[in-house]
Amino acid sequence: MSDPIRVLIADDHLIVREGLRLILETAEDMTLVGEAADGVEAVRLASQVQPDVVLMDLRMPGMDGLTAIERLRDTHPHIAVVILTTYNEDDLMVRGLKAGARGYLLKDTGRETLFHAIRAAARGEMLLKPEIVAKVLAHATAPPAPSGPLDLTGREHEVLEAVAQGERSKEIAARLHITERTVKAHLTSIYNKLGVDSRAAAVAEAIQRGWLG
Repeated sequence: MSDPIRVLIADDHLIVREGLRLILETAEDMTLVGEAADGVEAVRLASQVQPDVVLMDLRMPGMDGLTAIERLRDTHPHIAVVILTTYNEDDLMVRGLKAGARGYLLKDTGRETLFHAIRAAARGEMLLKPEIVAKVLAHATAPPAPSGPLDLTGREHEVLEAVAQGERSKEIAARLHITERTVKAHLTSIYNKLGVDSRAAAVAEAIQRGWLG
């Protein structure tokens, strides 16, 4: 039997932490290794207990979640961060993804969705729910897409749009009738053009540049 997924919760609301703790206690393959009420405590605890996944609120006193995500990316890049968000935090969420978060969850998400997200993050997968991406796109005030060498090719646009819908490389390859290796090559090119190193950050940057919508 594999070791349980080690989870750290960072949220300044006690009731949120208590709710998440009670839910996590029902999962046999997960264990709660710490709780933090602000960004400073989250970074400190992450260094001490070495969680596999951090559930990170964005709005916290002192050091906010966004700064904490950036600190963890620099000091513990192997730790997967999942943003805990509400529907009125679109801009913060995009910035959090660019800062290195693996994905995001709504605070009113269901038990099974929470478990799926934690397991996916622990496996190194990206978590982008299409309905939230659509909402961010609908409210985005992005500048026009830049011209010149940063422009994506038609195929790269298709791959990026598929990524924004939460599709995996295997699914993208099957739908576009190309190999997974080709999908990964397109992703590498997209990352280079956007100056990012993850799918979540690529989608966040593309939203801000107006390349999705």
